[in-house]
Amino acid sequence: QGQLVESGGGLVQAGGSLRLSCAASGRTFGTMGWFRQAPGKDREFVTYISRSGGATSYADSVKGRFTVSRDSAKNTVYLQMNSLKPEDTAVYYCAARTVISSSTLYSTSGYNYWGQGTQVTVSS
Repeated sequence: QGQLVESGGGLVQAGGSLRLSCAASGRTFGTMGWFRQAPGKDREFVTYISRSGGATSYADSVKGRFTVSRDSAKNTVYLQMNSLKPEDTAVYYCAARTVISSSTLYSTSGYNYWGQGTQVTVSS
């Protein structure tokens, strides 16, 4: 069994930065993603990173502002968020994919491990 634990969320003013961490334990994970869910909205894709870190993809809404990275030695994935906007306010979830799936990496159904989430609030 594996586990994902997010940290680093908090309250920040618009234009500020935060770095989220997702610490994995219990096993080694391959492709990992970040999703977010705002109140009353569906959980949406933010970014993913491949096992090697050589492949990444971002939602248009965060492209150029967010950067995903991973430290294999620490079994941790990071999400650096810069130039934050009030519309970035959401619970951010880390996810991992360990099984072969026909679902895309842009969909929640493409992942079978999830963290508990960390709240990010951006004030205007």
